[in-house]
Amino acid sequence: MPSPASETLTELEHASRWLVVVLNDPVNLMSYVVMVFRKVLGLDEIQARKHMLEVHEKGRSVVWSGAREQAEAYAYTLQQWQLTTVLESEEYETD
Repeated sequence: MPSPASETLTELEHASRWLVVVLNDPVNLMSYVVMVFRKVLGLDEIQARKHMLEVHEKGRSVVWSGAREQAEAYAYTLQQWQLTTVLESEEYETD
């Protein structure tokens, strides 16, 4: 039987939000990044361009946040499209 402390930790892990962060890279064209954001994340043109410019100018953009399982799925898919993508726990966000 798990201890109450381990149950609390598990609940916290599942309750915390996860960030999908796309990092700048010297390879992908801006128009390609916009297309991927629209296709994978379902963003409209304006939002996709906003995130692309944030990646380009600031070096990173949080493109999605939420449950860990969905965040992992988005990160994996974006990586398959050759975008440099990482997951971060929301508690470590620096913005």
